[in-house]
Amino acid sequence: MKKTLAIMLILAVLTGSLFAAGAQEAAPAATPAAAPAPAAAASGSVNAYTTLEEPLAAKLFQLFEAETGIKVNFVRLSGGEAVARLEAESANPQASIWVGGVGLDHITAKSKGLTTPYVSRFTSKTPAQFRDADNFFIGLYVGPLTFVTNLDRAKQLGFEAPKSWADLLKPEYKGYIRMANPNSSGTAYNVLTTMLDIFGTEDKMIEYMKALDKNIDQYTKSGSAPGKSVATGEIPIAIGYAHDQVKLKEAGSPVLITAPSEGTGYELASMSLVKGGKDTVNAKRLYDWILSSPVAQATFTEWYVVLVAEGAAKHPDALSINEIKTVVQDMAWDGDNVNKTRLLDRWTNEIGNKR
Repeated sequence: MKKTLAIMLILAVLTGSLFAAGAQEAAPAATPAAAPAPAAAASGSVNAYTTLEEPLAAKLFQLFEAETGIKVNFVRLSGGEAVARLEAESANPQASIWVGGVGLDHITAKSKGLTTPYVSRFTSKTPAQFRDADNFFIGLYVGPLTFVTNLDRAKQLGFEAPKSWADLLKPEYKGYIRMANPNSSGTAYNVLTTMLDIFGTEDKMIEYMKALDKNIDQYTKSGSAPGKSVATGEIPIAIGYAHDQVKLKEAGSPVLITAPSEGTGYELASMSLVKGGKDTVNAKRLYDWILSSPVAQATFTEWYVVLVAEGAAKHPDALSINEIKTVVQDMAWDGDNVNKTRLLDRWTNEIGNKR
């Protein structure tokens, strides 16, 4: 952990060069107050971190610039990377807003004092259960954890697609399953918390993950990467979020998506303002636009996510958590930094470091 933090501190010094435009003069940190009225002619730029898929983020931010004149200079990071980067840069933040990423990571960022509260005039459009009670983050969409199987590879190898978490432990799947590393991926950390919800104790969760590890061929940095490998036929089975997998299926990949019969966890992809961010005004404009713009909502819908804002449209092929069995998640507990650190340390020491 110390080595990782040291590396992130070095990256913090270099981060400024990753953004295309220079930072504006520092603005006061955001506080829970009404959003500013839209400027008649907005201009300038805002530095953002995003955990959305890069093509989605690029399209979304281009549309924002077209509507407002504000350029978004963004860096795509996995959820764990985003929290580590924000922590390393906390004395001199390089970004002002973090868009996307599993809500558990936003809870961790809040508990570490890395984000700041903000009440948009559009906050009320998001039901209370999908936003932080203290206004540090707000949910954008929900997506369940599911399995994706390449049917061509499965037929070639002579096995059926898994239908349950228990199925993933079958000997015939040895070396044929891929998932992300929970230290870098919020998606994979959500797998750990889901197992904790299903089995009830940390010891039983670790016991299951040890058994699953025997069938894992590799752990990736990003939560969406395993599904992409299934789409190309590189690996037969992956664990990830349904919307990423539906996107692959709709693109023509020969895949089957299944929800585990025991129940599954889900993400609340969220958005936060960075504490001490230098582009506060434009960050709030982007925040407000994402919550309110029909163009933004349509763009998300095209990615098969299920938006949580009241009245938001749903793509007919998107998989809602209301359509499948889900576990009861305690997101505040799961995202708490102390709990998360303990679970990740156990997984790393008992599984990750022993590969």
